[in-house]
Amino acid sequence: MASSTVRAPRIVLLPSAGMGHLAPFGRLAAALSSSDHACDVSLVTFLPTVSSAESAHLDSLFAALPAVRRIDVRLPPLDDAPDLSGADPFYVHYEATRRATPLLLPPLLAAARADALVADISLASVAIPLAREINLPCYVFFTASATMFSFYAYFPTYRDAAGDGDADVPGVGRVPRSSFPQALHDRANLFTQQFLANGRSLPRADGLLVNTFNALEPEAVAALWSGTVVPGFPPVFTVGPLNPVTFLASREQSARGAPADYTAWLDAQPERSVVYVSFGSRKALAPEQLGELAGGLEASGCRFLWVVKGAVVDRDDGADLGELLGEGFLERVQGRGMVTKAWVEQGDVLKHPAVGVFLSHCGWNSLTEAVASGVPVLAWPRFADQRVNAGVVARAGAGAWVEAWSWEGEEGVVKAEEIAETVRSVMADETLRTKAATVRDAAARAMAGGGTSYRSLAELVRRCATVTFLRPGSSHDSMSICRSRAHMQSNWASFSEDMLIS
Repeated sequence: MASSTVRAPRIVLLPSAGMGHLAPFGRLAAALSSSDHACDVSLVTFLPTVSSAESAHLDSLFAALPAVRRIDVRLPPLDDAPDLSGADPFYVHYEATRRATPLLLPPLLAAARADALVADISLASVAIPLAREINLPCYVFFTASATMFSFYAYFPTYRDAAGDGDADVPGVGRVPRSSFPQALHDRANLFTQQFLANGRSLPRADGLLVNTFNALEPEAVAALWSGTVVPGFPPVFTVGPLNPVTFLASREQSARGAPADYTAWLDAQPERSVVYVSFGSRKALAPEQLGELAGGLEASGCRFLWVVKGAVVDRDDGADLGELLGEGFLERVQGRGMVTKAWVEQGDVLKHPAVGVFLSHCGWNSLTEAVASGVPVLAWPRFADQRVNAGVVARAGAGAWVEAWSWEGEEGVVKAEEIAETVRSVMADETLRTKAATVRDAAARAMAGGGTSYRSLAELVRRCATVTFLRPGSSHDSMSICRSRAHMQSNWASFSEDMLIS
């Protein structure tokens, strides 16, 4: 027989490398440890980080969230993996973490007296079986869109069927092969191997978290909930858009060095007159494309704030702006444009009334921040899941996507003239601006008390707070999954009332 007691649950969060993973895990930690949910939260940090941006972010995060416990884990080097030399440094970090987790995770969880583990998607295939061995509930957090998560979960089925064309994800729709993350086209790629292993492991998780909200992706959320994508899928918790951690900016700027004086510059600009341009922390534009973007922004006649990234890993980014953007560019746009390589608090920028459009690479953190702020997106995906994400924001009406624009690995450069024309068109599109505001309001309702995402996170906490003591060898996973699925499906009617944006 099993007995239960309810108390504040101890939850260990296990993120992976890259700001696209660390930032939402920090936001999840803030939400779980807040007065609304009152969980005892520990966040594992794998060191060394790949980039200085990650290191600064972590230091700032824990300073801002003193209630969240930091557990530092130093990764052993992959000296026995010469085949990984030259591979993407973030994928190498994923692999180092995956290899170290079987040794490091059990004593770590025991020391934390964990009631539940929430692991990053990139660690799912190693974290889930380890948690099952010690009868610990294990949830997987997917930090991107529900549409991309559907593709991720379905991809092993697609590959087993010898798929080599577009992927028709049941209940969700077609993902063109041209929108697959580039690495998936190479079966031997390290990322492809990780992607398949993690996708196959998902049905054995106790639950799956996604940083989205029902009204933004109703078809994908419904397909995941119903088991249409993968039969027997665990319960799915839509918990987004998770809010950025507050009062983080000043500490993070201090950790990174002198910040850009962008706030004063934005304050001096007319309302909704500025194009904010950022391609995220993960990739840099090729030099030729960077030059065309500079020319396009200049020719558009619009005011702009542009955060420039010159290298994949920020520690290697030593070029100055004049060298990156061409002789005379900064002088020609002085006053109308602000260009910086310094840290910018993106959430604050997007909330500023001067910002009218966000020209974005469509990383999911960036899109959720834009959606929550009601700023229309001009989507220019470059890498990984970003084309799938661009489709999400375009279908929701919160952005525009020129699908013909090339991304990393494709031939062709988008010319300055086309960039200028598109920027002017999107800035003048009042219909798009109105729809983006409608999506913003739906996001706010989802996260507010009683909203779909709020209730979903509360249900996750309720499950973690019910500490079940079982006989040795009993099947905790199947019992908890069946119990929670029945509970959540009974609430589906009320959860689905906000599925559509109106």
